[in-house]
Amino acid sequence: MINYNNKIFRPVSNTENGETSGETVFVYKQEGNILTSEYSGGKIIKGHLIGLVDTAGNISMHYHQVNDKGEIMAGFCKSVPTLLPNGKIQLHETWEWITGDLSKGNSVIEEQ
Repeated sequence: MINYNNKIFRPVSNTENGETSGETVFVYKQEGNILTSEYSGGKIIKGHLIGLVDTAGNISMHYHQVNDKGEIMAGFCKSVPTLLPNGKIQLHETWEWITGDLSKGNSVIEEQ
């Protein structure tokens, strides 16, 4: 299992209907297979996520955040890790809003 504890991630790409950007910073914490994160930056004033990590390092999570319009947005996400040549982790994410327009999207975040 990949251990994400104390790792910092930033988005490198996102579909247009997403709210994260290169200004968003995720600080991951992991205890056993439980993953949490606080995040903020760009359009996101404050966000939290909680998820489970499987033995291959895949993450299944739910998230909620307050955006710069003062809206509470929430959704769920599946993240699949790959290791970059420099040893850092890249997460390929498929997500879906459960608030707002209920749209789906894809993003990629990388360990800093």
